[in-house]
Amino acid sequence: MRKALLFFLKVGLLVAAAVWIARRPGTVQIEWQGWLIETSVGVLALGALMIAILAAVLYSLWRFLLGSPGAFGRYRQSARRERGYLALTQGMVAVAAGDREAARKFARKADVLLNEPPLTLLLSAQAAQLNGDEQAARKYFEAMLERPETEFLGLRGLLTQALKAGDGRRAAELAQRAQALQPKAQWPALTLLELEAKEGHWTDAEDALEKAVKAKAIPAAEAPRHRAALLAERARMAAALGRTEEALTLAQKAHDLNPGLIPAAALLATLRARTGNAKAARRAVENAWRIQPHADLADAWGEAGGEADSLARVKRFEALVALDPGSVEGHLALARAAIVAKLWGEAANHLRIARDMAPTARVHRLLAELSRAEHGDGAEAREWLAKVAGAAPDPAWTCARCGAEHALWSASCHRCGGFDTLSWGRGATLPATSAAPAIAPPAAAAAGTLAPALGTDIASR
Repeated sequence: MRKALLFFLKVGLLVAAAVWIARRPGTVQIEWQGWLIETSVGVLALGALMIAILAAVLYSLWRFLLGSPGAFGRYRQSARRERGYLALTQGMVAVAAGDREAARKFARKADVLLNEPPLTLLLSAQAAQLNGDEQAARKYFEAMLERPETEFLGLRGLLTQALKAGDGRRAAELAQRAQALQPKAQWPALTLLELEAKEGHWTDAEDALEKAVKAKAIPAAEAPRHRAALLAERARMAAALGRTEEALTLAQKAHDLNPGLIPAAALLATLRARTGNAKAARRAVENAWRIQPHADLADAWGEAGGEADSLARVKRFEALVALDPGSVEGHLALARAAIVAKLWGEAANHLRIARDMAPTARVHRLLAELSRAEHGDGAEAREWLAKVAGAAPDPAWTCARCGAEHALWSASCHRCGGFDTLSWGRGATLPATSAAPAIAPPAAAAAGTLAPALGTDIASR
């Protein structure tokens, strides 16, 4: 509407000027170099207008001819960039689809068309990885480190390669560098935490945990549970090295943060009992037992009593069963104590209760043990042992990430490196991968294992 009004205004002004000139006729004479030009005012005005229009057209044509080489170059460059971006997009799609040949072809094409290494280096590296050329991929990732805008991505690529090659030290260095570059990024914090825990560097893992919480890679509500796991590892290492006071302090901190953490509670109770504080030892076991009964807690409970008399130990385990009568672990612990005390009837009664609750392999092994103790190695004992193979799997420490079973608890899964992923559960309810043989923690083995400190061996139950 506005443009239309402006157009009509211009037309009106032209018409008004033409009428004004027509009402005022006159002649114009121009004498120049012997020439005499005589015309009317209207014709002169029209001629001047035509000359102005022609000059404007010639000026526009001159500018077009002068700028056409540059415009053509810009058009070609724009078309080249469009083809390059198209090749880049197609290459990313090929990587996602796992098409190795297409990914390599489009990566080369994008590299030729786009003179922008930050855009093409990542595609080239991924295409090389897809083709199994890790050496070429490493060169691309290292080239990305030289540019601030791609350094972070290059670090991640090199870190992935280091993890794949099993080079934990190199991976940790790269994770630290990435974390320094972007402190709020989550994956460097989580990676560093898992790497430190896998190597058994528990103090460094605590620092990594704090940074992971600050980066919001781990919810603040879960931090106490994870810190308790690290403190429990430090405590059992200190206990294995004979540093009892340090182990007590660390185990108490872990227990306070997570009373249901079985290894921390069992170690705390055992150390308290050995230092003469039986009441505190029983309290630690009771707190954890109410959350989740476990054979390690039962062993710690037995040690907390200190009774030499086998009948007194039976009474002590009766009190443990009373804490949670529906617990299989309590009945099994009481049955073992009754076998030692030669109370065959009571042992058989609690084993029947346990078998009704969970007919696992260890229940049948204990029934065979009871039969041998009472009647000798006869047909009944062999019959119970024959049922072990077809019995339900025993519970085990199992990784929630990869399903690997572990003979002893650890803050790090020694198959996949997952941090604080082990939980106590029944093998029958776990993924198929959980059927793998039990894995003993190398960190525990290096320190003499926790078994000597606690007198436990899950694999033997």
